[in-house]
Amino acid sequence: MRYAIALTLLALTFSANGQDFYNKVLRRATFYAAANGGNSISDQSIYSLSSGSLATDVLETPFDYSLTLGIRKIARFGYENRANVFYDGTENTYGDAATVGKRNGLEFLAEADWRRQQGRNFLDQDYFVRYVDEWWLVKAEWLQDGFADIRYFESSQRLRARIGDKLSLNAGIVQRISEPYGYNPLSGLTIGDDQLHYTALALQEGYTIDVNTGEFFDPNGALVANDPAVWEQVVVPQMLNDYVSKKRSELPDQWVHSLVVGYDFYHYSKDFWLHSWGNMMPYHVNTNGEYSYHNFVNSSQWVDYSLGIIFGVKFNKSFGIFLEGKYNKYWDREWHDFSVGLNYILI
Repeated sequence: MRYAIALTLLALTFSANGQDFYNKVLRRATFYAAANGGNSISDQSIYSLSSGSLATDVLETPFDYSLTLGIRKIARFGYENRANVFYDGTENTYGDAATVGKRNGLEFLAEADWRRQQGRNFLDQDYFVRYVDEWWLVKAEWLQDGFADIRYFESSQRLRARIGDKLSLNAGIVQRISEPYGYNPLSGLTIGDDQLHYTALALQEGYTIDVNTGEFFDPNGALVANDPAVWEQVVVPQMLNDYVSKKRSELPDQWVHSLVVGYDFYHYSKDFWLHSWGNMMPYHVNTNGEYSYHNFVNSSQWVDYSLGIIFGVKFNKSFGIFLEGKYNKYWDREWHDFSVGLNYILI
């Protein structure tokens, strides 16, 4: 899917009547690579009793880090005054998510971020290319957000209507490819009162239980618990997580074809700026697939949408407020981030 973005970029490039690739695409783009790190949460002592004797273990969490690699060519909006000389991989540029950039033409972003936080590993990726004209726009994007557990490819083709210099409306079609969100591998494994027979599932997945000693072993034969409470509270949740991940990965990706309508609004002055955009997908073609999302909702249709806003006011030379954020709801996934606050300069 990410290769489709690359092919789209190349097609747009070489359609320019033989103009030089560098001047047309790469000129003024920024390539960046960065590593950031720091200590995680402090070590924790864990106490337990074994045959009446006190045992102490130390839970160590490895240091946090992020490795970022990317290239971008996106015109900065008026409110995006860079504070740093270099891109260091920690930037959170909300305006990148807007449907329409500051200028018409070709823009693109390719960024991968390998991250470890509090001992957990995440991979965030965002690859997109868009071309905006006065009356139409196209965009293709591959997005993976490790924290939100969302990953999909999306392409859209839209007509665009400008209303004045600040507002534009758009409508068209969008195609998405993703894993079968909504599918729950555990839904068919419940017994009475929706109770999950997790012990039977654990045995099916290769775990073993020694009823004489009360010990529990993983599929590799390693001891994972010697107490039912530890088994239920620690091992079983991890077993269920592994099972769900395995079953989800075994299923084919799903196509979703939808209608989309959206807007972009941008106003900027030195003392007041407002940038907002939104996209709504109210109708989706039912492909009657076994794992189509239509099968996992109460109605045959649902609404997916995304919103973004960047707002700032400087009341005088000393005092100003700001609000920045974006919110996304696709299928059964929601992910968002925001920043809000005030600045007061003492003079």
